[in-house]
Amino acid sequence: MLQKTDKIWVDGKFVNWDDARIHILTPSLHYGDAAFEGIRFYNTDKGPAIFRLKEHIDRLFYSSSVFEMKIPFSKNELVEAVRDTVRINKIKEGYIRPIAIFGYGSMGLKHTKEAPVHVYIAVWPWGAYLGKDAVRIKTSNFIRIHPKSTIADAKISGHYINSILASLEVKKHGYDEALLLDYEGNIAEGPGENLFLVKNNSLITPPLKRQILAGITRDSVIKIAKDLEIRVEERDLKLKDVYNADEAFYTGTAVEITSIKELDDKIIGSGKIGKLIEMLKKEFLDIVHGKNKKYENWLTYAY
Repeated sequence: MLQKTDKIWVDGKFVNWDDARIHILTPSLHYGDAAFEGIRFYNTDKGPAIFRLKEHIDRLFYSSSVFEMKIPFSKNELVEAVRDTVRINKIKEGYIRPIAIFGYGSMGLKHTKEAPVHVYIAVWPWGAYLGKDAVRIKTSNFIRIHPKSTIADAKISGHYINSILASLEVKKHGYDEALLLDYEGNIAEGPGENLFLVKNNSLITPPLKRQILAGITRDSVIKIAKDLEIRVEERDLKLKDVYNADEAFYTGTAVEITSIKELDDKIIGSGKIGKLIEMLKKEFLDIVHGKNKKYENWLTYAY
């Protein structure tokens, strides 16, 4: 359950949690053209540290631009607004949700030219997303949205009905999460995660190709792996590649680094968290908690 905090940032002002409301005729509610981000912040010796905040704000502006939304704040103003929101709510670790929407004032598909744009930032405590160290996943019958149907690498709220349908489908059958293929039968991603597999001590992950989300945790894992002199390959993957992998895992702001022990009832590797995943996860957690100075530039401190 969502844990309520004190204040939400709304267009440059703080309002009480329960007062951050929108009108029922808000067009983004009807058409799904809102841009949002999911960002984590972690407790460190220097206080709460927001992970790769600038990159998240950059992606928020990119996502909003694909449907010609003009955010009425600068990137620097939103960076400071996120820091302020973490501070005012006085929590040490949790999740941040900035969202930009077209507000009340117009309706119909021309609303992007006429409706005002509003920005909200909320934070709350949030633990492990899937709640397990290693998960069972299943290939969904739903495919990832065709890249010629939308701009698939933007983080747009309307895209997530695809994710919801896939998640509902597999969770009815007792699985922890879904896996989606693309229109060519290649592996795309999870409903809210990028996928990696390990084979012969190398990392392999699907290429971006503007049809999966350019995950910031994905990018972080690739950079960490290369710094550890682990070979990383981006290429098309089929289901059989995952079935035959030594290890597999999901990455994302919510799931962080989560091992996959089964896909479609086929055990991956030993069925336990592998050594390479353990190494990457430890390195990642050290970084986000401020214990690795090499990656200090990935952290924005709230205070």
